[in-house]
Amino acid sequence: MLKKIGLALLVVLIAIQFIPYETNESNDNQHHISQSYDMPDNISVLLDNACYNCHSNKSEYPWYAHLEPIGLWLNSHITDGKRSLNFSEFTNRPLAYQNHKLDETIELVESKEMPLESYTYFGLHPEGDLTESQRNEIIEWAKAQMDYLKATYPADSLVMKRRGPPPGQ
Repeated sequence: MLKKIGLALLVVLIAIQFIPYETNESNDNQHHISQSYDMPDNISVLLDNACYNCHSNKSEYPWYAHLEPIGLWLNSHITDGKRSLNFSEFTNRPLAYQNHKLDETIELVESKEMPLESYTYFGLHPEGDLTESQRNEIIEWAKAQMDYLKATYPADSLVMKRRGPPPGQ
């Protein structure tokens, strides 16, 4: 009985290797954050190493991503990351969204919630394991971009609109 279960499991694992799915490999940078924001080389490298695999339209897949179900799990994780923040589509969103996402970036990098521990776990992405100094560079850069927005655009254009009914109703 155990032999049959093991054989069935092996057949399923082999079969799922052939299930196609869309990977995150677009080179469209028309609305990339670097198109409208100051992006020094050091920040570009840091964001590329620590953020873009999950938060852009172009992911560099490791060798183990071609083993299922790991690849499906990674792709699901990337989809969730892009839904939260996509640097490749950043300037295609309203200014309030951009300002809000820069603020979130500061908060999540400062609290060490980003990059996710699972991204750097087991030394799989050592370049994404940010030092305190690198975290501060990203934070200071994001603050400078928010200052640029505040100096350039009306304050009401940088505030996210509330969803739902107005307060008191």
